[in-house]
Amino acid sequence: MRPTPFDHNYFIGYVSQVNPQFVRIHFPSSVLLNKFIFSGEEFNGGLVGNFIVIEGDNFGFIGKLLELSLPEKERLDLNEKAFQLADFHPTAKAEVLLSFNYFDPLSVSKGLDCYPNIGAKVFVCSSSFIQDYFKRFGLKEDEDSTPYIKLATLTSNIGTEVTVSQQAIFGRHCAVVGTTGGGKSWTVAKLIEGIKNNNNKAILIDPTGEYENIVDSSVVSVALAQDVYFHYSKLKNEDLFFLLQPAGRVQLPKLMEAVRSLKMVSLDQNGELLDYIDNGYLVKQGRLKRPIEKFYYNNFKKIETGFLDFDIKKLPQQITYECVFDTDRVDTGRFGPRNEADVSNCVSLISRANNLLNTFNSIFGFDEKADQDNDLTKVIDTFINNESQFILRIGFEKVGFEYQTREIIANSIANYLLTKARQGEFKLNPIVLFVDEAHQFLNRKIHDENFQFTHLNAFDQIAKECRKYGLFLCIATQMPRDIPIGTLSQMGTFIVHRLINQYDKEAIVNACSAANNSILSFLPVLGEGEAILAGIDFPMPISVKIIEPTKKPDSKTPRFKTL
Repeated sequence: MRPTPFDHNYFIGYVSQVNPQFVRIHFPSSVLLNKFIFSGEEFNGGLVGNFIVIEGDNFGFIGKLLELSLPEKERLDLNEKAFQLADFHPTAKAEVLLSFNYFDPLSVSKGLDCYPNIGAKVFVCSSSFIQDYFKRFGLKEDEDSTPYIKLATLTSNIGTEVTVSQQAIFGRHCAVVGTTGGGKSWTVAKLIEGIKNNNNKAILIDPTGEYENIVDSSVVSVALAQDVYFHYSKLKNEDLFFLLQPAGRVQLPKLMEAVRSLKMVSLDQNGELLDYIDNGYLVKQGRLKRPIEKFYYNNFKKIETGFLDFDIKKLPQQITYECVFDTDRVDTGRFGPRNEADVSNCVSLISRANNLLNTFNSIFGFDEKADQDNDLTKVIDTFINNESQFILRIGFEKVGFEYQTREIIANSIANYLLTKARQGEFKLNPIVLFVDEAHQFLNRKIHDENFQFTHLNAFDQIAKECRKYGLFLCIATQMPRDIPIGTLSQMGTFIVHRLINQYDKEAIVNACSAANNSILSFLPVLGEGEAILAGIDFPMPISVKIIEPTKKPDSKTPRFKTL
């Protein structure tokens, strides 16, 4: 039989004032606020942050203590002897978080259908009662078989476990935020551990390598530029522009023409351009324009795929071959001679292309074929189809910061998963994409001083449209203000660790409707591992202490030593 929350042993006071946001509670005696043990559980009704239960006519109410005080006349009599002998009558301010129906007590919903009455009895909330509510958050009537994650304990009562459904946490995307050292890494590790224990799948983008030690038989861990490469053919034209940063006036048109020419070479299986192809290059100088134009228009869709599906090692020299006059002075139907001015203008572009090919071969597999065993996209496909593998960690610790390579690869991985989601591959078996240090990858633009092209927005697209496809996003960041507001506003669940910066707190307020001012007042003083759990599927925000993960990430701060 389920215990009643209105046991007289839990009684602490009466409601003395009611307004739409708060109630004020009168305690008949300060003795009621002392620590006591009942049914093996320890209670302390006088702690700010404690949950309380308020009795009503047909509805009960769950609230949270926000402040305690003494009446003015009793404060005047305060002294050491009075504290030992006298009985005081404190008052408290409490926020009413939700109401529940007596006849269907586990049915929870946001908002208040009614309010407590003056004189209503107030009780300390037992752990068994509040735990039942946590498990029901975010569930529909037909979802009793949903997997759960034992995530945390209440900060006000470490004996009360917070076990919530996996659907409530990730069903509308999730954000883990907080300043450095607040406990984000442990929270991410605990969430991943929960998904693994439930035999569900997750992919983790690990920019620093701190999650490298979470490996076991069900975890696949690979490091870019060491174990795997992301084949360049899966990159988009925009990614190439970002890597090479062509100037807009001359270099960008020549680069685009070189890409088209090399794609035509790779598509010419019937020898239509045999007279134009020399050792894998398309040579235009002095040649008729019509055959090339005809081939382009006949194969337009295959050429303009947007991906780099050609032999990229020939790109620097092909740029040189593109530096010709548009027409010949004698015959306008032919390309003209070599244009030395264009060649001179493209020297820096050609140099960057050569540097890219020489420097990033281990990352983009310029010398490798696509879909080999060490091609990251092949690793992702194998992981998705393997029923005994649940976590895939993609490490970026070996990837440098030059040319914004990290951002491009992360965006390309997101694009690859986005395409799979749109094809319906995750509807029956949903997958969670974790992005640690998300501020490094989101809100990035492709631009330089002469040229601005587009945003790297794959993660934004996942946040906005992939919930219905079964691809869920979980971002972790210490700077929520640097996350695009469009992405942050799509996060349905927030696990907020200590936040001090005003702009970071405002970003959470704007994105999370449950993060009201009373909750924000706790953020700067949260301890290590403590957090506020709030979101669309959580009728009330909860102050929690994250449970230590079984396999801890390597996030310790190095210690100074005396030498």
